[in-house]
Amino acid sequence: MIRRMTHNDIDEVYEIEVLSFSEPWSKTLFEDELENELAHYFVYEESGKVIGYVGMYHILNEGHITNIAVNPDFRGKGIGKELLLHILKYAKENDIVALTLEVRKSNIVAQNLYKSFGFKEAGIRKNYYKNPTEDAVIMWLYLG
Repeated sequence: MIRRMTHNDIDEVYEIEVLSFSEPWSKTLFEDELENELAHYFVYEESGKVIGYVGMYHILNEGHITNIAVNPDFRGKGIGKELLLHILKYAKENDIVALTLEVRKSNIVAQNLYKSFGFKEAGIRKNYYKNPTEDAVIMWLYLG
């Protein structure tokens, strides 16, 4: 089941964040995002446990996917795909005409997932990521 993230989900989301990223967001940052009217976060829940999440900013008629992660124990089961499908559905229902995101240049698995949805490479952000330092690939998907 995919549903809106609530404050009760923060601990589980943070656990996934720490397992997924070398520079994880803090619990406070996620709490702040839930109060941000431009931010929209959703969790994938199975048997009462959050096992994935996705977030995006909805600014005017564009969406910026801020993060997407799945608990490592549940990867490879299509959950990331389901979360992206949910964001696409949200985008279409809310007149978003384009989605963008950044992804580590070395994260070919994620890039291939985004490409399977029609995202295209649009540029590079040099040294965008730290720990380790790495470029980000900027990707865009135009809906319509």
